[in-house]
Amino acid sequence: MSVKHFPEFRLGKVLATSFTATLTERCGEPVERVPVPERLVDWLAVNGLEVDACSDSQLEHARRLREAIHEAATAAATQAPLPAAAVQVINDCSTGGRASAVLSPRGERVWHLGSGSVEDALSVIAADAVDIVSGAREGRMALCASPTCRAAFFDTSRGATRRWCEMNTCGNREKKARFLANKRQDPSRTG
Repeated sequence: MSVKHFPEFRLGKVLATSFTATLTERCGEPVERVPVPERLVDWLAVNGLEVDACSDSQLEHARRLREAIHEAATAAATQAPLPAAAVQVINDCSTGGRASAVLSPRGERVWHLGSGSVEDALSVIAADAVDIVSGAREGRMALCASPTCRAAFFDTSRGATRRWCEMNTCGNREKKARFLANKRQDPSRTG
Protein backbone atom coordinates (compact mmCIF):
# COMPACT_ATOMS: atom_id res chain seq x y z
CA MET A 1 0.00 0.00 0.00
CA SER A 2 1.46 3.37 -1.00
CA VAL A 3 1.28 6.38 1.30
CA LYS A 4 0.04 9.59 -0.31
CA HIS A 5 2.05 12.70 0.42
CA PHE A 6 0.30 16.03 0.29
CA PRO A 7 1.71 19.56 0.41
CA GLU A 8 1.96 20.95 3.93
CA PHE A 9 -0.69 23.37 5.11
CA ARG A 10 0.11 27.06 5.36
CA LEU A 11 -1.32 28.05 8.70
CA GLY A 12 -1.82 31.61 9.75
CA LYS A 13 -3.44 33.48 12.59
CA VAL A 14 -6.57 34.44 10.63
CA LEU A 15 -8.91 31.55 9.88
CA ALA A 16 -10.49 32.87 6.66
CA THR A 17 -7.23 33.79 4.94
CA SER A 18 -5.58 30.60 6.15
CA PHE A 19 -8.43 28.78 4.46
CA THR A 20 -7.78 30.60 1.17
CA ALA A 21 -4.14 29.44 1.51
CA THR A 22 -5.28 25.87 0.88
CA LEU A 23 -4.70 26.90 -2.75
CA THR A 24 -1.37 28.67 -3.18
CA GLU A 25 0.68 30.07 -6.03
CA ARG A 26 -2.53 31.17 -7.75
CA CYS A 27 -0.63 33.22 -10.36
CA GLY A 28 2.10 30.65 -10.97
CA GLU A 29 1.79 26.89 -10.78
CA PRO A 30 -1.14 26.45 -8.37
CA VAL A 31 -0.66 24.11 -5.41
CA GLU A 32 -3.87 22.49 -4.11
CA ARG A 33 -3.36 21.64 -0.46
CA VAL A 34 -6.75 19.96 0.03
CA PRO A 35 -6.98 17.71 -3.05
CA VAL A 36 -9.19 15.07 -1.38
CA PRO A 37 -12.00 15.22 1.19
CA GLU A 38 -9.87 13.62 3.91
CA ARG A 39 -7.35 16.43 3.57
CA LEU A 40 -10.07 19.02 4.23
CA VAL A 41 -10.99 17.07 7.38
CA ASP A 42 -7.32 17.30 8.42
CA TRP A 43 -7.14 21.06 7.74
CA LEU A 44 -10.33 21.70 9.70
CA ALA A 45 -9.05 19.65 12.66
CA VAL A 46 -5.74 21.54 12.72
CA ASN A 47 -7.80 24.73 12.96
CA GLY A 48 -10.01 23.52 15.80
CA LEU A 49 -13.00 22.63 13.63
CA GLU A 50 -13.24 18.86 13.90
CA VAL A 51 -15.82 17.25 11.62
CA ASP A 52 -16.96 13.66 11.34
CA ALA A 53 -16.32 13.22 7.62
CA CYS A 54 -16.27 15.03 4.28
CA SER A 55 -17.79 13.99 0.97
CA ASP A 56 -16.68 15.00 -2.52
CA SER A 57 -19.65 17.40 -2.77
CA GLN A 58 -18.75 18.98 0.58
CA LEU A 59 -15.17 19.46 -0.63
CA GLU A 60 -16.48 21.23 -3.73
CA HIS A 61 -18.72 23.37 -1.51
CA ALA A 62 -15.68 24.25 0.63
CA ARG A 63 -13.69 25.18 -2.48
CA ARG A 64 -16.50 27.48 -3.64
CA LEU A 65 -16.35 29.22 -0.27
CA ARG A 66 -12.56 29.40 -0.43
CA GLU A 67 -12.67 31.08 -3.84
CA ALA A 68 -15.47 33.44 -2.78
CA ILE A 69 -13.43 34.54 0.24
CA HIS A 70 -10.37 35.03 -1.96
CA GLU A 71 -12.37 37.14 -4.44
CA ALA A 72 -13.96 39.28 -1.72
CA ALA A 73 -10.67 39.70 0.16
CA THR A 74 -8.86 40.65 -3.05
CA ALA A 75 -11.55 43.22 -3.83
CA ALA A 76 -11.27 44.63 -0.31
CA ALA A 77 -7.47 44.79 -0.59
CA THR A 78 -7.65 46.68 -3.88
CA GLN A 79 -10.62 48.79 -2.74
CA ALA A 80 -12.75 47.43 -5.60
CA PRO A 81 -16.46 46.68 -5.24
CA LEU A 82 -17.12 43.30 -3.64
CA PRO A 83 -18.27 40.72 -6.21
CA ALA A 84 -21.97 40.04 -5.59
CA ALA A 85 -21.66 36.31 -6.28
CA ALA A 86 -18.78 35.97 -3.79
CA VAL A 87 -20.72 37.89 -1.14
CA GLN A 88 -23.69 35.59 -1.66
CA VAL A 89 -21.59 32.43 -1.23
CA ILE A 90 -19.98 33.81 1.94
CA ASN A 91 -23.33 34.88 3.40
CA ASP A 92 -25.01 31.57 2.53
CA CYS A 93 -22.20 29.63 4.20
CA SER A 94 -22.14 31.92 7.22
CA THR A 95 -25.85 31.40 7.90
CA GLY A 96 -25.93 27.75 6.79
CA GLY A 97 -24.30 26.10 9.77
CA ARG A 98 -24.99 25.47 13.42
CA ALA A 99 -21.83 26.58 15.17
CA SER A 100 -21.49 28.43 18.44
CA ALA A 101 -18.61 30.25 20.06
CA VAL A 102 -18.00 28.89 23.55
CA LEU A 103 -15.59 29.81 26.30
CA SER A 104 -12.98 27.21 27.23
CA PRO A 105 -11.89 26.65 30.85
CA ARG A 106 -8.69 28.55 29.97
CA GLY A 107 -10.66 31.58 28.85
CA GLU A 108 -10.23 31.05 25.10
CA ARG A 109 -12.92 31.16 22.45
CA VAL A 110 -13.45 27.78 20.81
CA TRP A 111 -16.06 26.71 18.33
CA HIS A 112 -18.68 24.08 19.02
CA LEU A 113 -20.02 22.62 15.78
CA GLY A 114 -23.69 21.76 16.22
CA SER A 115 -23.68 18.65 14.07
CA GLY A 116 -19.99 18.04 13.42
CA SER A 117 -20.61 18.65 9.73
CA VAL A 118 -18.45 20.36 7.14
CA GLU A 119 -21.24 22.92 6.71
CA ASP A 120 -20.95 23.88 10.39
CA ALA A 121 -17.19 24.35 10.01
CA LEU A 122 -17.63 26.38 6.82
CA SER A 123 -20.07 28.68 8.64
CA VAL A 124 -17.32 29.55 11.13
CA ILE A 125 -14.84 30.26 8.31
CA ALA A 126 -17.42 32.37 6.45
CA ALA A 127 -18.23 34.37 9.60
CA ASP A 128 -14.50 35.07 10.02
CA ALA A 129 -14.39 36.26 6.40
CA VAL A 130 -17.29 38.62 7.09
CA ASP A 131 -15.33 40.12 10.01
CA ILE A 132 -12.10 40.73 8.12
CA VAL A 133 -13.57 41.86 4.80
CA SER A 134 -16.09 44.18 6.48
CA GLY A 135 -13.42 45.85 8.62
CA ALA A 136 -14.98 44.67 11.89
CA ARG A 137 -11.52 43.66 13.13
CA GLU A 138 -8.41 45.80 13.58
CA GLY A 139 -6.24 45.39 10.47
CA ARG A 140 -6.57 45.58 6.71
CA MET A 141 -6.76 43.28 3.74
CA ALA A 142 -3.62 43.20 1.57
CA LEU A 143 -2.22 41.17 -1.32
CA CYS A 144 1.08 39.31 -1.24
CA ALA A 145 3.78 41.13 -3.21
CA SER A 146 4.98 37.86 -4.77
CA PRO A 147 3.95 37.89 -8.44
CA THR A 148 3.24 34.15 -8.42
CA CYS A 149 1.31 34.15 -5.15
CA ARG A 150 -0.85 37.28 -4.83
CA ALA A 151 -2.66 35.72 -1.85
CA ALA A 152 -5.00 37.92 0.10
CA PHE A 153 -3.95 38.21 3.74
CA PHE A 154 -5.09 40.15 6.78
CA ASP A 155 -2.38 42.59 7.83
CA THR A 156 -2.30 43.44 11.53
CA SER A 157 1.31 44.68 11.57
CA ARG A 158 2.18 48.04 13.07
CA GLY A 159 1.52 50.58 10.37
CA ALA A 160 -0.11 47.88 8.17
CA THR A 161 3.02 47.62 6.01
CA ARG A 162 3.41 43.86 5.62
CA ARG A 163 4.25 42.87 2.02
CA TRP A 164 4.14 39.07 2.04
CA CYS A 165 1.47 36.56 2.96
CA GLU A 166 4.25 34.65 4.75
CA MET A 167 7.82 35.77 5.23
CA ASN A 168 9.04 32.15 5.47
CA THR A 169 7.77 31.31 1.98
CA CYS A 170 7.00 34.19 -0.34
CA GLY A 171 9.13 36.81 1.40
CA ASN A 172 12.25 34.66 1.52
CA ARG A 173 11.76 33.47 -2.06
CA GLU A 174 11.38 37.03 -3.35
CA LYS A 175 14.36 38.34 -1.36
CA LYS A 176 16.51 35.46 -2.60
CA ALA A 177 15.47 36.11 -6.23
CA ARG A 178 16.32 39.80 -5.83
CA PHE A 179 19.71 38.94 -4.28
CA LEU A 180 20.56 36.51 -7.11
CA ALA A 181 19.49 39.03 -9.77
CA ASN A 182 21.71 41.70 -8.17
CA LYS A 183 24.59 39.23 -7.95
CA ARG A 184 24.26 38.40 -11.68
CA GLN A 185 24.40 42.12 -12.47
CA ASP A 186 27.47 42.61 -10.27
CA PRO A 187 29.43 39.31 -9.94
CA SER A 188 31.94 40.95 -7.54
CA ARG A 189 29.22 41.12 -4.84
CA THR A 190 29.55 38.55 -2.13
CA GLY A 191 26.77 37.15 0.05
